[in-house]
Formats: sequence, structure tokens, C-alpha cells
Amino acid sequence: MVTTAKSSRPSTRRSGAAAVALAAATALLAAGCGSDDKSDDPLAGEKSGGDTVVVGSNNFAESILIADIYGEALKAKGIKVSYKPNIGSRETTYGLLKNGSITVLPEYNGALLAYLDAKATPKTVAATTAAINAKLDKKLELLEPAAAQDKDSVTINAATAKEHGLTDKSTIADLKDIAPKLVIGGSPEFQTRQQGLKGLKSVYGVEFKSFKALDAGGPLTQAALKKNTVQAADLFTTDPTITKEKFVVLQDPENLFGFENVQPLVYKSSVSKEAAAALNAVSAKLDTAALLDLDAQVQLENKDPLDVAKSWLKSAGLD
Repeated sequence: MVTTAKSSRPSTRRSGAAAVALAAATALLAAGCGSDDKSDDPLAGEKSGGDTVVVGSNNFAESILIADIYGEALKAKGIKVSYKPNIGSRETTYGLLKNGSITVLPEYNGALLAYLDAKATPKTVAATTAAINAKLDKKLELLEPAAAQDKDSVTINAATAKEHGLTDKSTIADLKDIAPKLVIGGSPEFQTRQQGLKGLKSVYGVEFKSFKALDAGGPLTQAALKKNTVQAADLFTTDPTITKEKFVVLQDPENLFGFENVQPLVYKSSVSKEAAAALNAVSAKLDTAALLDLDAQVQLENKDPLDVAKSWLKSAGLD
């Protein structure tokens, strides 16, 4: 997620309907619909220690959901878990990890790297992990990345996909001959950034008829794509609107939009080999399609994220 990317993952990244969903998810937690060992104050309590793993999350719905998946996967292995959900941005959670106040945090590799080293431009997931490890605090460890990513994308509406025979297997390059007929929308910055119109032209040879300045993957962009005011847009790949409106996300084989794999970040002295293996097992099963479906259940169907997490773990054979 590049514009106001996961380098901080502020709640503005989840504006509009998603912000409502976050509020709903947070309300569920506060009301006790989630785990009964979650603190009302995410910063309350002692540092992680002994045999308890403290799972934290940033202040947006997807992070809370993934934290629940991590925590319940650990519980399934008999590991004692407590939660500190909805803490805040990376500037806060990274510090809490370094001082041992939390033990496990869902991260996004590209955004974490941008936070640690804004000049890094790795070409593979493995290189991203290596670059993070070179800058990571020595008390911390990055475990295995999931296939699941939440990143910027070129997404087209259902009518445009049908008209031009495009599917979720199609790539951005497939727009080369079509794009001159299409309007693309996104944040104002998308017009001038390499991870935007400049890169679409230089990497894929794709040039659109025109650009419409909207917001960073929020309700304005979603509505414009739905209404066909724009035929293509920069949306984030786990946005539940994609499923709801049958939008089509085009593949990015050249990785113009970088890597944003979900990846556990841990305070390594408090994470046993068994706990690390349980978290890595989650990463081995969690792909983008699954995460999109889980986000939709929480954000569109208003299901309790803890219930969604438990159900997915059971379906994945990890309960």
C-alpha cells in the first residue's frame, strides 16, 4: 500500500466504510465479543514474560483479524496467549516490540522495510526479508512471510472486465491496447509516482486516456469505479469492495507495486521454537484470496474477527 503506505499504516488508509468497519471491530472487542483475555487498554499490563505470548495489533481491522489468527494458532499448540489489540501505528508498535511489551505483531514486509530503510528497493520477497533483517533491532526476528499480500493494484470494474475479456489471471500488461480508452482513478500522488502512472508507462507501456484524482483507495475511488466514472483504479488488494462489486484485480508480474506480504514480527527471546513453528504454519496457509475473504466477513458481514479467525484456522487444519 504505497500512498500513506504501511510504513505507518494509519487509520486514514482505511477511511470511509472501512473506518466504520474498524470501529465495529473495535466495538466488538470492547464489548467482549472477542477473546476474554484481551485488555481494554492496549498499552496496559506488564511486559511479555514467562510462558505467555502477548499478541499485539495495529489500529485497523485487518491487523486485528490477523492478530487473532496468530493468537488462536498459538493457543491450539497449548501456548498461553494474551492480546493487546488496536494499539496504533508502527511508530508505537515497533517500540513496544523492542522493549518486550508485546511479543508478536502482524507486519507487512514492504512497509516495514520502508520504515527501517526508505531507500531499499528489493526485487524479491527473499531480498525484502534480507534487507529487513539487516536493519532490524537485534532483539526482534521476522518469521516466514505468507503468500497473502495487501498492496496497491490496478483494479478494473466488472463491466470493463467483461467487455475486454479480462479476468483475475490477466496482467497489467494486458491493458496496453485498451488503456487509451479508459479513465483511471486514484490518489493525487498516484499520477506522479513511479508506483503509479509513471511506472505503469515505463514498466508496462500502459497509458490511460485520462486520470481522475480521488482518494487513496477509499470510498471516493470505490464509488467512482462502481459507477464507471473511472474504469480502472488504484485499490488495495484485500479491500472487501473487490469481492462485493466483482471488481477484477490485475496481476503485477513485474512487481511495480513492490511486496506487502503479511509476516509475523516477534520479540525473539519470548517466542519458543514451537510458537515460531505455529506462526510459520499460518504463513504457509494464508494467501491473498483467503485474506480477502476473511476481511470481507469482518468488514462487510460484521462478523466477530475472533470467530472468523477460529473458523479459518479450522478450515486450514491449524486449530
